[in-house]
Amino acid sequence: MGFYRTVTWPWPLSGDEQEAVYLSLRVAARAVGFGLPLAMIVALLLARGRFPGRFLLNALVHLPLMLPPVVTGWLLLLVFGVEGPVGAWLAARFGVHLAFTESGAALACGVMIFPLMVRAIRLSVEAVDPRLEQAARTLGAHWVDRFLTITLPLAGPGVLAAVVMGYTASLGEFGAVITFAANIPGQTQTLPLAIFSALETQGGEAVAGRLALVSVFLAVGGLVLAEFLSPRRLK
Repeated sequence: MGFYRTVTWPWPLSGDEQEAVYLSLRVAARAVGFGLPLAMIVALLLARGRFPGRFLLNALVHLPLMLPPVVTGWLLLLVFGVEGPVGAWLAARFGVHLAFTESGAALACGVMIFPLMVRAIRLSVEAVDPRLEQAARTLGAHWVDRFLTITLPLAGPGVLAAVVMGYTASLGEFGAVITFAANIPGQTQTLPLAIFSALETQGGEAVAGRLALVSVFLAVGGLVLAEFLSPRRLK
């Protein structure tokens, strides 16, 4: 009961708490924005492609779901850290540093939500009747035209649901973010990390409670919106 007594109602968020929420919203938007085009390409390959190594690609795409998030963050640190092969090249060539930055937090979230977006888009593409695409092909439509006029509109609800699910999942990502981007207030301290820090601080239960309520509100809102946008609801 002590926890409930510490939560004030209504719960105006402090400046640091608002910054954690806004940072989470920015990180989630960047994770989805940069990951969506690649997720659509991979989903199309898995749904329509028939090529050697398809099973391996599918396993690789879903690997972040199987691994502990901390392991995923550690692997990102090995590859994109200042001494990693990609991270060192980006720093030397473009002066870009990903580890322990907001961009790194977005990358970590993007990797974790990538399988969710790919799966949602893939299921939507597989639900599109391929005979419609074949008919357009016989009429001389280029594959780009077939994708833009047939596949994408019919799979659109699934794509929107993937965006909402990916965005909502990014707001709750913890393990990969804290491992790769650390927990720096105002820079990489997203909503889950702020809750963790509050719980580690003496007397921080009130802050944790307020932020947890915000997190629950965002998660429920995202789930409801994703269900509303599901292809079954829009038929």
